[in-house]
Amino acid sequence: MLPMSDTPLKMRSWLFAPGDSARKMAKAVESSADIVLLDLEDAVATENKPLARQMVHDVLSNNPERARIWVRINPLDGPYTLMDLAAIMPAHPGGIMLPKVYGRQDVELLDHYLAAFEAAHGFAIGSTPVIVLVTETAEAMFHTGDYKGAPRVVALTWGAEDLADAIGASTNVNADGSYGFTYELARSLCLLGAAAAGVTAIETIQGDFRDLDALKTRAEKVRRDGYRGMLAIHPAQVDVINAAFTPSAEEIAEAQAIVDLFAANPGVGTIGHQGGMLDRPHLSRAEQLLRQVERP
Repeated sequence: MLPMSDTPLKMRSWLFAPGDSARKMAKAVESSADIVLLDLEDAVATENKPLARQMVHDVLSNNPERARIWVRINPLDGPYTLMDLAAIMPAHPGGIMLPKVYGRQDVELLDHYLAAFEAAHGFAIGSTPVIVLVTETAEAMFHTGDYKGAPRVVALTWGAEDLADAIGASTNVNADGSYGFTYELARSLCLLGAAAAGVTAIETIQGDFRDLDALKTRAEKVRRDGYRGMLAIHPAQVDVINAAFTPSAEEIAEAQAIVDLFAANPGVGTIGHQGGMLDRPHLSRAEQLLRQVERP
């Protein structure tokens, strides 16, 4: 059995790399991404999937940092899922991204598959965590709040491209480039679903990987909203994402001051602070922010 790490895995940046490109996979692994997502799904043409499975297996087998190397498998309603898992599970990936779900039942089915492969290869049952793409089908949009207690799920994320395809939209953006209402709804439902499930909410990709200023603005905005990480499609995006989802020194100091203030006044529901009033939700948010900070 592989040992389980006691150190929580950081989840700020999730960098995709196509599973049939040795060069791009190597660059992703060498990057500062918290999690590398080797892709067997959309980034790989059908005729290349057998080769990609072997290449992803080899990358996993030859890398000691497997905890941060995850794999996006093909969706459960297609013919490739079990072939993906049969190829990669002997190398024990750090985790699995499950795309194009219809609801919680897909996660439960994947749990059964993973448990069988873990048992077959001598890994601890349940040792392969899962992130779920919860808005890529129209049906899934109605089930984003159903993942509380779902096996293996540690994060939820969303997608706008496949959702647009699923509903027959010609575009998912407004004239000014912002997401249309349906896709902002998807973003909100993913965030609410993750909060309800007690797991990490991860923002979807930004397709224009050259516009790092726009990426910074968007990443900082969604962190304020409650997201704790973001998907990336290019190594250049990783450092921007990592910085955006890392609390600043000023934020940490302010949060610590709030925690200390309530600690010094036990039993008090509200406290005056810097010309305003603080109550228990302020304390909770301060404590949550401090939990995001990497401690020595």
